[in-house]
Amino acid sequence: MTPEFSRPFRAHDVGTHTRQQMIEAEPEERLALATRFDLITLERLTAALELRREAAGIRVTGQVHASGEQACVTSGEPVPFLITERLALLLTEAQPDGEDIELADADLDAEPLSGDIIDMGEIAAQALALALDPYPRAPHARVPGVITEEQARAASNPFAALKRD
Repeated sequence: MTPEFSRPFRAHDVGTHTRQQMIEAEPEERLALATRFDLITLERLTAALELRREAAGIRVTGQVHASGEQACVTSGEPVPFLITERLALLLTEAQPDGEDIELADADLDAEPLSGDIIDMGEIAAQALALALDPYPRAPHARVPGVITEEQARAASNPFAALKRD
C-alpha cells in the first residue's frame, strides 16, 4: 500500500556525503493525512532532511514542520497546533535474529531498511504522528474530575488548607 505522502528515495543513491532533501505535502496529501491522523485540518507539512551512509546504516536527520487543527477531546472544538519536530533515525540493513545494534545516546530510533527504497514522506508523516498531542484540549475546556498541573501543585502544597476561606 502506498502511503498518503510518499517521497521515495533510492537507498543505493545515498553515499557518505550528506544529501539534503526538502519535501512538502500537497493539498490532497495533507487531506489524506488529516483523515489518517484524525485531524480537523493539516494546513502545512514540510520536512528538511539529510541522509548520509554510515557503517551502521543510513542516518536520516532533520526537522519536520506542521500546522493545523485537532479536535478538543472534551468539546470537539478546533485546537490549533504548530509543530517543529527534530528527527534522528538510523535505517539499518536487516539483522539476523539475536544481533543487537549499538546506538549512540543521541540516536532517537532505529528501523530496518527493507529493499532499496526510503520513503521520506512516510518518515515525515510518522514524525508528525508522534509529535501530535494525544489529548488536545481547548483552553477553556473542563473535564469533571480532571485538574491542571498548576492546580495539582497548589493542592499538594502543605499550606494549601490555610489558604481556604
